[in-house]
Amino acid sequence: MSERSSRLKGFYELPPAQRQEVLAAWAGLDAEDRRALDGGLDLAAADRLVENAVGLYTLPFAIAPNFIVNGAELLLPLVIEEPSVVAAMANAARLARAGGGFQTGSTEPVMIGQVQLLDVPDPAAAAASILAAKEALLAQVETLHPTIRRLGGGPRDLVVRRLDDTPAGPMLIVHLLLDTRDAMGANAVNTAVEALAPALEALSGGRALLRILSNLSDERRAWAGCRIPAAAFAGPEDTGEAVASGICVANAFAVADPYRAATHNKGIFNGIDAVALATGQDWRAIEAGAHAYAARSGQYRSLTEWSLDGDTLVGRLELPLAVGTVGGMTKHHPTARLALKVLGNPDARRLAEIMAAAGLAQNLAALRALAAEGIQAGHMALHARRDQK
Repeated sequence: MSERSSRLKGFYELPPAQRQEVLAAWAGLDAEDRRALDGGLDLAAADRLVENAVGLYTLPFAIAPNFIVNGAELLLPLVIEEPSVVAAMANAARLARAGGGFQTGSTEPVMIGQVQLLDVPDPAAAAASILAAKEALLAQVETLHPTIRRLGGGPRDLVVRRLDDTPAGPMLIVHLLLDTRDAMGANAVNTAVEALAPALEALSGGRALLRILSNLSDERRAWAGCRIPAAAFAGPEDTGEAVASGICVANAFAVADPYRAATHNKGIFNGIDAVALATGQDWRAIEAGAHAYAARSGQYRSLTEWSLDGDTLVGRLELPLAVGTVGGMTKHHPTARLALKVLGNPDARRLAEIMAAAGLAQNLAALRALAAEGIQAGHMALHARRDQK
């Protein structure tokens, strides 16, 4: 992949058919892949995916060029209806190239399942009993998912939390931490906590009600960072240093004010959701977890950090990102499989890291526009071009 460049100058000026040819050559697409670019699903397939299917609803499948992630050249597949997002991400990725692109990382793919225990007579004693039986409880889960276990995943820990003051009275909450490898893992986690519930009832003397995964997957995080020379932001009316400083000040607004943070983080998800939709991920679960994570301090805040290190702009985004590259829509939707092929068929951790880079790129683009010419200049020009076609 390092022999290819994702810096596709003039790609946006090509007609769609020629863009397909460029993508096919770049990603080694075959005839079946090319057919998936036409939507992938028929009505019969849609009927297998959801109840009461009566038709298909399609969105544009686009490509954002110019990305470098951990030294690898990437074209990012995006599914989105917003005209300005694709151009903004491509431009941000071009700027990031001046500093070597995006550097990313992630934790192990550990998901959280919760068991809610009610009517526990002695919460402190129940918590101690459950923790004393931790190894036996984890061993019980170990046998449930042989494929995950064979790939190196499986149960990692058991945590007990007391909620002494809720509208329904005190509760004891048990967290199962389960490494689901390349699966998003919702079904695996739900199966595991349902299997544990009877033993937890016996140990606590209470009764289990909810047994379900948490979408606040803060044990399964991904992050992306970039370092861009301020000079790369220089324009006809602004110095690069002024724009870079403006990006930092704009981010500080989102750190301090939840009204601004909501719009700021929405922009991040313009990038993340577009990759999530293209690759068949549960974007609603991703957003739910990330927005909860943004409020973990007690106030809803920006998910990104931007600062100046001398004459270099430094950005970072970290958030929970539970994604999968096996099962689910990646199994059933041809265009989702195509999108993963365009990305080099990443594992789940690599995909989460790419998505974090996409979110940071879109945030960079939005803040640069706000700090320079204003968000409406390019945004409304692209809307006008769409409406004139």
